[in-house]
Order: sequence, then C-alpha cells, then structure tokens
Amino acid sequence: MTTTDRERITGAADATDEKRYQAVHRVRSRIEELEQDTEILEEHHPELYRELREAVCDDD
Repeated sequence: MTTTDRERITGAADATDEKRYQAVHRVRSRIEELEQDTEILEEHHPELYRELREAVCDDD
C-alpha cells in the first residue's frame, strides 16, 4: 500500500468516503495482481516464492 492508502484506510487522513473507497479498490487490485505473481514465482522462481510466503503468511 502507499502511505496515502494506509492513511485513508486507517482513518488517519481526513479523507472523504469516496477517497477511502478508492484506496480500498486500489489495494484489492494489487492483491489480485499479487495472486498472479505468486503463481509465476512458485513455478519459475521457488526461492522468491518462499521468501514472499515467509513475509506474508503466518504458518503456525
């Protein structure tokens, strides 16, 4: 997320509902791209895939 997205989503920024909605939409779009990227990494660069999983997954 960008700093602005974080501020809008957390309410730290004085933003309209529309600006908060736009920030959420941008983050959702990035998540969709990340899903595609993880598939590519898993197949073509397993080491980077493992690093990504370690960074974002809680494997308790």
